[in-house]
Amino acid sequence: MEQRLQLIQDDPWLEPYEGAINGRHHHALDKEKELTGNGKHTLSDFASGYLYFGLHRTDKGWTFREWAPNATDIYLVGDFNNWEERKEYRLKRIKDSGNWEIKLKPEAIRHGDHYKLKVYWEGGCGERIPAWAHRVVQDEQTYIFSAQVWNPDKPYVFKKKSFKPNTDPLLIYECHIGMSQNEEKVGTYNEFREKILPRIAEDGYNCIQIMAIQEHPYYGSFGYHVSSFFAASSRFGTPDELKQLIDAAHKMGIAVIMDIVHSHAVKNEVEGLGNFAGDPCQYFYQGERREHPAWDSLCFDYGKNEVLHFLLSNCKFWLEEYKFDGFRFDGVTSMLYYSHGLGEAFCNYGDYFNGHEDDNAICYLTLANKLIHQVNAKAITIAEEVSGMPGLAAPIENGGYGFDYRMAMNIPDYWIKIIKEKIDEDWKPSSMFWEVTNRRKDEKTISYAESHDQALVGDKTIIFRLIDADMYWHFQKGDETYTVHRGIALHKMIRLLTASTINGGYLNFMGNEFGHPEWIDFPREGNGGSYKYARRQWDLVDNENLCYHYLGDFDKAMIHLINSEKKFEKSEVIEVWHHDGDQILAYRRNDLVFVFNFSPNKSYTDYGFLVPAGAYEVVLNTDAKAFGGNDFADDSIRHFTNFDPLYKRDKKEWLKLYIPARSAVVLRKVKE
Repeated sequence: MEQRLQLIQDDPWLEPYEGAINGRHHHALDKEKELTGNGKHTLSDFASGYLYFGLHRTDKGWTFREWAPNATDIYLVGDFNNWEERKEYRLKRIKDSGNWEIKLKPEAIRHGDHYKLKVYWEGGCGERIPAWAHRVVQDEQTYIFSAQVWNPDKPYVFKKKSFKPNTDPLLIYECHIGMSQNEEKVGTYNEFREKILPRIAEDGYNCIQIMAIQEHPYYGSFGYHVSSFFAASSRFGTPDELKQLIDAAHKMGIAVIMDIVHSHAVKNEVEGLGNFAGDPCQYFYQGERREHPAWDSLCFDYGKNEVLHFLLSNCKFWLEEYKFDGFRFDGVTSMLYYSHGLGEAFCNYGDYFNGHEDDNAICYLTLANKLIHQVNAKAITIAEEVSGMPGLAAPIENGGYGFDYRMAMNIPDYWIKIIKEKIDEDWKPSSMFWEVTNRRKDEKTISYAESHDQALVGDKTIIFRLIDADMYWHFQKGDETYTVHRGIALHKMIRLLTASTINGGYLNFMGNEFGHPEWIDFPREGNGGSYKYARRQWDLVDNENLCYHYLGDFDKAMIHLINSEKKFEKSEVIEVWHHDGDQILAYRRNDLVFVFNFSPNKSYTDYGFLVPAGAYEVVLNTDAKAFGGNDFADDSIRHFTNFDPLYKRDKKEWLKLYIPARSAVVLRKVKE
């Protein structure tokens, strides 16, 4: 009798769905056997398509290959042949495989040449950018995209030969290269390496998550409408410059992961895969499932082995070619369900096993995680998934899908909801604590207070929800209004509560740590092509006369405090006390005690908590003057616990504190 999967052993509520869970698990194992010749090869061997397809320099010249089963004829056209169809640049079909190939002499193509495919099919033809192209560029005058030969005489060589990410804990700085600079323009890989990486390192983050790396035709899509999956966006610079950025990050001890978009693809036909060789479903599902109803994009057919080959090879390519340390998989909920999760509540376990799940996509995600960790055992994989699918971030051998982490997407939704809907007096610490610690015990999460989506036009960040127009007129030191003081205080408290209760990692979006003003609005027709809001104004946080630096300095202190505790994320979060009437919350992790007073107008003297006996010192206080607070408490005082015979057996005593309204303090037990 087959042993029950650990996923079900750990959660008996999953027992009624054991058949579905076993079915998904064996589907992935059987597919792996099929793709690897029943174990004759590895999954990594299978996922090496980028070494075969596309354009490659060889000892004898050049070789180019493409998968286009519906094509009847293909020509390579470009700068090298005046964009004309010439017989010496005509590809040949490789037997009945659906693959096409051409071999050229060394002088036939040069580094820097632009090229495309001229593809013919029954009843039509069109120019296409090769699906496996490693570099795609846009002409500045015509705005037309084309592939570009990238074979420099002296390609970049990584200086840091090996790197092990620090996931103890994982502290992620989410960023976008193009909008990372102060100037109103598109930032570059080099500028990010020179100007932004040092800031991130100084702030204490040990990982950057880069958005919009895969080439995308529309800059304003935030990188989520991908056209060329193997090409690093040329808007920001060259492949070598991206490699140099990653190398520099590694030398600083910073891991680099990328947003990888395998949940959908842009509809574009010339630039993308939308109708590659006259077959609109070469890479995508048939019928109604082909188009995503909410994203105006196309959905991959994860049931095709060729599509699995393409996507799995894509994962391996970024790990091997650019030394990325892993991926944050975008839109996983959309992949898991035929409905893409749209309009579904997911209220009970039955909602995850009612037959509306895409088993092909689940199989792909499982294989992707297995492959990624086969290529790099220390790689990081994160799922952006909102439905709460059980097992998503559980080990594959236990019956899970193999992600290392899942995004705790409930937390930013919660914070915005209470800011929008509740007055301060109705904020309940018990509810807050439950929300930030509500997670499966067998899965690690990435906690975050707000998402990048909240910074986009049409929404608001936490700081803007709290302060709004007063940020424009009263954010100078000495001119703060009550609204500004309230916003600064709650911004710090929300982030501290979110970051200090992690069980895996914490994420911050670029600029949000210091309360970046304004929304993100990429250049478009509606704003006259302006870059005014598609940037980060670092001069604001650097200005000691403005309040932004209070928030930035606090975030830095908070991140360094978390870094100072070994295996912080693995320590148990133990609730010490909550009282919704007083709006007080206290919990501890190892030797740290966290105390919050969310009351807008009540300060408490000698408020007592039962904690392990000893002396405690303040290590962080949101109310400190350095962070824009009132400095009401004397943080230099060492606090000694008071003996109580009733709790002698528990080795606990009373820690009595003065807790000002709307403030939080962190104390560390002094080692004897």
